[in-house]
Amino acid sequence: MAWDELGRMAEEDNNRDRERWIGVWIGALAVILAICSMGGSNAGKDATLKNIEAANTWAFFQSKNLRRQAIRLQADELQLQLDTNSAMPPETRTAIQGKLTEYRDLDKQLTSNKQNNEGLDELWAKAKALEVDRDTAMEKDPYFDYAEAALQIAIVLASISIITGGAWMLFGSIGLGVLGIFLTVNGYTLLASVPGIG
Repeated sequence: MAWDELGRMAEEDNNRDRERWIGVWIGALAVILAICSMGGSNAGKDATLKNIEAANTWAFFQSKNLRRQAIRLQADELQLQLDTNSAMPPETRTAIQGKLTEYRDLDKQLTSNKQNNEGLDELWAKAKALEVDRDTAMEKDPYFDYAEAALQIAIVLASISIITGGAWMLFGSIGLGVLGIFLTVNGYTLLASVPGIG
């Protein structure tokens, strides 16, 4: 066997090994891309869902608040009647005081109801928490978008490097792949705030 033939066979083996490793790299990027795509989809759905839930909670809050205001107005009117009408018969006064007590108890229940968590205080806290969840999901979403783009381009560059044998395409793929992996992890965890993305 000639030295040229041995050199060519060694080069072919090196190329096959290189192509196998690039294939493994492409496979790993594809898996990370799938995980990234799922995270982005979930972040978008969560943002929409939490926004709808927050809007519904605020609408419920507003309707309860209007009801409480109407009850307060009625209670104030009854109290005014008691305070200004000294000639009121005792049974009427007792009936009005009973109704006034009922309205004030209902006012307290509308303001805070720990049993069913549907008082205004509880609804306020729930709506604010839903808004925080919505905002967090909206903050995560762009990281997944940029990660998907970086991972897809990294896969394309790695594929081209197999065909052309170009090292710079492979280095570009590795750089974008690492960036895509970082952005995917950051999309799930929000460990770092990347300027211009979040």
